Amino acid sequence: MILQIKLCSRPAIAGLALACVAGCAPAARTDNPEPLPGRSSADAGPVAVQPTAATPEDSAADMETLQALRDLEFGAADTAALPFDTTYLYAQADEGPVSSHRGGAASVSGPTYDIDIESFATNERVEYYVDFFLDDARDRFTIWLGRLNRYEGMIRNRFRAAGVPEDLVYLAAIESGYSNTAVSRASAVGMWQFMSYTARDYGMIVDEWVDERRDPFIATDAAARYLASQYERFGSWYLAAAAYNGGPTRVSRGLRRLSSRGDTAQTDETFFKLSDRRWLRRETRDYVPKLIAATQIAKSPRAYGFDSIPYLQPLVFDEITVPDATGLDVLAQLADTTTRALVELNPAYYRGVTPPRRSAIVRVPRGTGATVARLYEDLPPEDRVNFVSHRIRRGETLGGLANRYGVSLDLLMAANPGVRPRRLSIGQRVVIPLSSAARSNPRGAPRMLTSGERYHVVRWGETMSTIAQRYRVRLSDLLRWNGMQRNDILRTGRRLIVRQY
Repeated sequence: MILQIKLCSRPAIAGLALACVAGCAPAARTDNPEPLPGRSSADAGPVAVQPTAATPEDSAADMETLQALRDLEFGAADTAALPFDTTYLYAQADEGPVSSHRGGAASVSGPTYDIDIESFATNERVEYYVDFFLDDARDRFTIWLGRLNRYEGMIRNRFRAAGVPEDLVYLAAIESGYSNTAVSRASAVGMWQFMSYTARDYGMIVDEWVDERRDPFIATDAAARYLASQYERFGSWYLAAAAYNGGPTRVSRGLRRLSSRGDTAQTDETFFKLSDRRWLRRETRDYVPKLIAATQIAKSPRAYGFDSIPYLQPLVFDEITVPDATGLDVLAQLADTTTRALVELNPAYYRGVTPPRRSAIVRVPRGTGATVARLYEDLPPEDRVNFVSHRIRRGETLGGLANRYGVSLDLLMAANPGVRPRRLSIGQRVVIPLSSAARSNPRGAPRMLTSGERYHVVRWGETMSTIAQRYRVRLSDLLRWNGMQRNDILRTGRRLIVRQY
């Protein structure tokens, strides 16, 4: 059960938005056994971009997922009246791992389905992929099952509302392994592997700051609409799935060839007729067998020997609107959490910052919305975010740059999605997202002034040496207090910590 609460009191506070890294690292390749091709765009109206679910993001790297989950254990939320408008609290009931019988009522003979699994369970390619998932891809499938638990309730609810069979939730397993940061060789992105032009056709924002293909809620809405439109066109969910993978034009072409031979039926069996005649691309011919195999296993994982699944629990969060570009590291400090936690919650903001000159929604750990909004209201605009363009020199690494500039490696990689850490070239430009909060405290923990300390706001023309002379402190101490090195860039407007001897 999903509970949505809107609490209002005084006028809404100027808002915030977030970035993606939990997957904004360099394009992560999909977990599929083989890359999937891009899809053709389809005609449809715009998607209403209003996140209304209760279980965000997912991690970019398989083995980092469990650590990310630990980072996101926020504790219980206080649902007392919040002192601002436009903040929504989303809560999902604690139900433990998702039941394997959600596709229909459980029976003593096993799980039930709302797509036709039984008729094709003994198909040769289906049996091949059952064996594949249980053997060669077993480790990967275990991770997918763990991620599934985070998103299954949300996807089923949205599919049900759109009139799409709930068991098509397992399409996302073979598309991306439920990874919001998966990128195929054809440049399809996100859990539902949308190409950029198809995403825009369905109302998703894909630009230099935001990629809503990475947002599990918005992308799921678009996937539901796409599947429903293809079912209306072809009259079969398996043909709709084939169109989702290979494009409706290829499916239509195969159907015309069947029709010319007197076979005008369009049923689930028709997909296998097209496949047997090789009138679909290989990836598409295997797409539905993969779906059927994945559905059988995911519905009864223990029956197939999956006894130790690292379930990721659905997440809960508050949402706040911010008016302009804001660094995720700054918001993380306001929420008293890690930068990684915030980028996990907001995978669509893949540069580690909300878009400039426009408002955006940011998700923060549940129970922190009021505090973040209040602190943000008092945050000077110059402290929200800064960028520096750095030219790579011989011997430099992204890790070294992260330490030098006092930002997290995750945030640095998120701001440079096309940069490969192990393939840096001399002269290559890298964008450094610098907020004053991150620069003055590279470790990311909230920094409170102690007795004898004060802030100095850097003015134009000042250097670390002249500031040290002004306050009669050693230059080495001034650098140490602010986590800086001698060759670090000093920007006008930055706040430096100064201690009085």
